[in-house]
Amino acid sequence: MFKHGHDQSAHRVRCEWGPTGAVAIPADHAVVVDVLSFTTTLTVALEHGIEVFPYSWKGAGAAQHALRHAATLAVGRFEALSRADARHVSLSPASIAASRGLAGGIERLVLPSPNGSTIAFALAEAGAGVLGACLRNADAVAAWLAPRLSEGTTCALIPAGERWPDDSLRPAIEDLWGAGAVLAGLVDRGVEGLSPEARAAEQAFRAVRPSLPGELAACASGVELIEAGFSDDVVVAGQLDASDVVPLLVGESFTAVRH
Repeated sequence: MFKHGHDQSAHRVRCEWGPTGAVAIPADHAVVVDVLSFTTTLTVALEHGIEVFPYSWKGAGAAQHALRHAATLAVGRFEALSRADARHVSLSPASIAASRGLAGGIERLVLPSPNGSTIAFALAEAGAGVLGACLRNADAVAAWLAPRLSEGTTCALIPAGERWPDDSLRPAIEDLWGAGAVLAGLVDRGVEGLSPEARAAEQAFRAVRPSLPGELAACASGVELIEAGFSDDVVVAGQLDASDVVPLLVGESFTAVRH
C-alpha cells in the first residue's frame, strides 16, 4: 500500500500524521497526540481517577457503549453548555479539570472523538501498545518510553491533526508540538534513532517552547476554541508537563500508569 521508505523502518523513533500515517509506520509503541482536545481531556480524566473508553465521534452506538460499561457518556462542548444536569462532561478538558466534585462522581467515561480515538483503535488493531500524549504529560510519556526504547523496541508518534470540510487531513500545529515535546524528552534522555520526520517535530517543539502558551492560543485550533468560548480548554492544554499520568490503552479503555 505504501511506497518503500514511507514506513520509516530505518529508524527506531518515527512520526507521521493522522490515521493514514498511523498505519504507515508500524511500531511496538504508538503515541497518539491530539492536544485540542482528545488526549488532553483523556489525561485530565485519568488524573482524576476516571477510566476512559474512547469511541468514534460518529459512532451510532456511543450511548449503548456507555451503558454496556456502566460509564458516563461525554457529550459535545455546546451540548454540555445547554444542559442543566451538572453531571454532563464533554470533550472539553476544562469541564473535568474545573470541578473535582463532578469528576469525583464519575468512575468511567466514554469519550467520543473524531480523530484521537479512531487512531488509537487502529493502532491497537495493528498490534502496537497505544499511549496518549499531550503537552500536559509529554515528559511523563517520554520517561515511560525511554527505558523501553533502550531495550531495542520501536515507537511511533502520531499527531492526529484535524479535518477540513472535505474530510481531508488538516495538520494541526499544536499536535506537532505535542509530539515534539515527547520526542524532545526522549532525546534529552539519550534516545537516538529519530527519523527526519520525528526530528522535525522535536525541533518544532524546542523552537516554540519559550512562548508555548501564547502560540497555542494564537494557532488556528486555539483561536477557534477561544472564539467559541472555550479559552479555558486552551489554558489547560498548554500547561506543559503538569501531569505525571501516562494513558495506556488496555482492551477497550485507557488506564493511568505513572512513571
